[in-house]
Amino acid sequence: MAPQKEPFDFDEVFRRLRAAVASLRKAAMFELQDRGHGSLFEQLVASLISARTRDETTIPVCLRLFAVARTPERMASLDEPALVRLLHGATFPEPKARDILALSRRIMGELGGVVPDTSEGLMAFHGVGPKIAALTLGVALGQPRIAVDVHVHRITNRWGIVAASTPERTQAALAAVLPERYRVEINERLVPFGKHVCTGERPHCSRCALLSMCRQVGVTAHR
Repeated sequence: MAPQKEPFDFDEVFRRLRAAVASLRKAAMFELQDRGHGSLFEQLVASLISARTRDETTIPVCLRLFAVARTPERMASLDEPALVRLLHGATFPEPKARDILALSRRIMGELGGVVPDTSEGLMAFHGVGPKIAALTLGVALGQPRIAVDVHVHRITNRWGIVAASTPERTQAALAAVLPERYRVEINERLVPFGKHVCTGERPHCSRCALLSMCRQVGVTAHR
């Protein structure tokens, strides 16, 4: 199959991706940014909330929370039961509430109210791993970070531009081939694309704008 494919061209891929997802709902962090919740702290909190939670749930939960508290100072003033109630609907609200309170109070008590703007600084907070740090810094600050979720992992391996067994290895492999100008955008485009077109089971190859370049690695059945 591969020899019949066009060469993989990132500029053309992203041009087609933008058109393919233009009518689809944006990934949660990008929609929250569009709604005015693009600060480093809000993006950090929202990324924590989004872990193992569908975007359709993450967005309303975050909007409810940010209507009450959208700064470290205000968040730190909440008590844990109140925060758990505000996080209702998200997965694991109790541990997420504890993590959000802990990082908010640490920002206020130890860091002078300043949210770290490095991966190392963010990952020093409990519950913040490489994906959350990359997504936070990429969306909030435009740093060229690659946030690899299940969609980015699946699709880029399916394209054949990387061959990695885990999201962490996919992130490292993408860092070697993906131009910096697309490192934030890849998550923005592939989340809706992965939900509606390049799905996990039986992807919609027949209506995929990238079919001519995709190597369809591992695809055994499609629509």
